[in-house]
Amino acid sequence: GIRDSSVTEFRRVLFRSPDVIFEGFVDAASWYYIGAVLIGTMATKTGLPQRIAAFVVERVGVTYSRLLLGLIIIDFLLTFIVPSGVARMVIMAPICIGVINLFGMERGSNIGRGIFLVITYATAIFDKMIIAGTGAITARGIIERLGGVDVTYSFWLLAFIPCSLLTIFFGWRLTIWLFPPEIETLEGRREEVRNHFRTTTKWTPTATKATILIGLALALWLTDWLHGISAAMVAFGIGLMALLPFVDVLDAEDFRKANMLPFFFVAAALGMSEVLRETGGLTLLTDNILGGMEPFIESKVLAVPVLYWTAFVYHFFTASEISMLATSLPVLMEFAKSHSLDPLWIGLVWSFAAGGKLFAYQSAPLVVGYSYGYFRHMDLVKLGAMLTVIEFVGLAFCAGIWWPIFGF
Repeated sequence: GIRDSSVTEFRRVLFRSPDVIFEGFVDAASWYYIGAVLIGTMATKTGLPQRIAAFVVERVGVTYSRLLLGLIIIDFLLTFIVPSGVARMVIMAPICIGVINLFGMERGSNIGRGIFLVITYATAIFDKMIIAGTGAITARGIIERLGGVDVTYSFWLLAFIPCSLLTIFFGWRLTIWLFPPEIETLEGRREEVRNHFRTTTKWTPTATKATILIGLALALWLTDWLHGISAAMVAFGIGLMALLPFVDVLDAEDFRKANMLPFFFVAAALGMSEVLRETGGLTLLTDNILGGMEPFIESKVLAVPVLYWTAFVYHFFTASEISMLATSLPVLMEFAKSHSLDPLWIGLVWSFAAGGKLFAYQSAPLVVGYSYGYFRHMDLVKLGAMLTVIEFVGLAFCAGIWWPIFGF
């Protein structure tokens, strides 16, 4: 009887409530993605990623160890202005290949495997620590709509700062340990290294305007706790400003070339969660799937390992982070509200747990990085297993010590 009523309700929503089905297409999270893509297009068009890379490398040195650390830092910094793991991987790949060639190494070498592997994995995981990738954008939209709480860009960034630092440090050290370099330094070719990172894009008035707009977006994102303007409105507003004729940073051709397919993926995922809520499917899933987890989730000490490792295993059976979050996070939000738990706390833990991966199919950036052929699948399993444990330690520190410091 319950099953029949659920099917009837689903059909009613499907055929008579298009506003529910297409809820995701008008959700702020979906439009945040469009604005973020336009900001990333601005950065790429004006050579800003290459300028950031040159700035960092100029200061870290030319040994393999320092160049590797510099590449990881560059990847992290690009997360702020290129809000797509796949796009960042496409930007970072030629930079990484150039460094590998400077060392005279090829596919299969320790230098080639180490550099490409850590950048690929870091690209995928940094998207969880900043509201930048489609996974974090989807998670934020579900937490806000179904959890009934506000999630600011600055709060998310602050919440996971310790995890970001741990990822940079241990990703660097573990890579050097797992893949010791054949050549230690390029000290005699310092100028060649500088030329590799030097951008050929001229500093034009358009580049200046784009940099100002990107800086304005970052400033507004980081201070959203002060002015109250949502990250989605900032991203979309700055993106539209760049398209204005008198600003002339982006044009129609740039918009056509931008990859908007993830917009439909995010919007459809959010719409699916709304359909589940309206039809009562979330309640059914909550009662049957999470009912026995209540004693563990109510204790924050137990909730962190239970949620993290459950999400890690659950992710094996879903094709992507968006699928994983869209099918599980709404259930957790419903469970949190019905059991008087903090939906934001549970949402942050579960969303971050989507970062731990062992297989390339679990994330689009991993697929793109793996396709270049510089590392093997077992390389990904080894580094992924170690960093998954490190991320758990970082999350436990955040939930137990860091978050309570600022009253969360």
